[in-house]
Amino acid sequence: MATKVQSFMTSQPTEVNFPVTSLNETAIVQVSARLSVLEAVGFKQTCQDLIATNPHLKKIIVDFHQTIFMDSSGLGALVSNYKIGQETGITIILRDVTPQVMAVLTLTGLEQVFPMESSGEAAFVADENDIEASKNNFRKLEQLPTTHPSIASWMKRLIDIVGSLVGLVITGILLIPIVIAITIDDPGPIFFSQTRCGWMGKRFKIWKFRSMCVDAEAKKALVKNQVQGAFFKNDNDPRITKVGRFLRRTSLDELPQFWNVLKGDMSLVGTRPPTPDEVERYEVPEWQRLDVKPGMTGEWQVNGRSTVRSFEDVIRLDLQYQKNWSLLYDLKLILKTVAILFNKKKWRCLAKI
Repeated sequence: MATKVQSFMTSQPTEVNFPVTSLNETAIVQVSARLSVLEAVGFKQTCQDLIATNPHLKKIIVDFHQTIFMDSSGLGALVSNYKIGQETGITIILRDVTPQVMAVLTLTGLEQVFPMESSGEAAFVADENDIEASKNNFRKLEQLPTTHPSIASWMKRLIDIVGSLVGLVITGILLIPIVIAITIDDPGPIFFSQTRCGWMGKRFKIWKFRSMCVDAEAKKALVKNQVQGAFFKNDNDPRITKVGRFLRRTSLDELPQFWNVLKGDMSLVGTRPPTPDEVERYEVPEWQRLDVKPGMTGEWQVNGRSTVRSFEDVIRLDLQYQKNWSLLYDLKLILKTVAILFNKKKWRCLAKI
């Protein structure tokens, strides 16, 4: 089955072919050697077409025997097909998963979600012990894919380590006054943690100084979202405390994220780290923004994050960063961020507290 797809970063359509074999209530889809954005959109469409045109379909077997590269968009296509399968009562089974694909699945925990089998075992899933042994071997032997040049850059990682250590020293110096201010203004936890999605959709805990009331997450549904698309923003969010508003205006609330950078979950410069519920709303091409590590700062930070009002703007800025990335570009964004933070207008609110 051939499907014309269009890259999120190019206007040229490309035809991608996914051979399909149908037998009774089962369809087998052969996946190409690469499963990046162009192929991923076609793969998702192929499975959707199968489901729409075969009312008696009960099982789709995805054959990965020749796939040697899969990026975030490939993951997005798999997740999308899995959701559609659940809605329609169709089982999605992965067959002959290569080490390269297994490494990506284990990064995000999806190897626990999809049933798997090997050739010759189409009627049943392999023994659980055999499958688990294979997964462990893949974890040990196979390197994760290089989805973007920044991922393989040891110099970028070195800058992250040095920068995060300096940042943590600054955090330690400012810790006591910030703790006192938060405690006096709104007693409760000093730090706020939230699950975010990093490179390739891997989940991690992001850390901030608490800037909202203690039960902010429970009250989120009561606050109007002022932006369009798969992210949340409200300029006058009533959950934000008085001290929290100052911390946000000066970005001091984000200082604990230097720990995330040191651990390797984030980078000093990258894309905006989304929440899992945001990622669940992504279309396949939008998963491209997960091909790089999320950053403490980035294009959205230096181009007026408070003025971003649509998810399309977020995607545009994130893909702009991926396209323009270089070590020099990272340093320019860091300097721009520092200049913005020390803008006198940002500190006028200090006198109001």
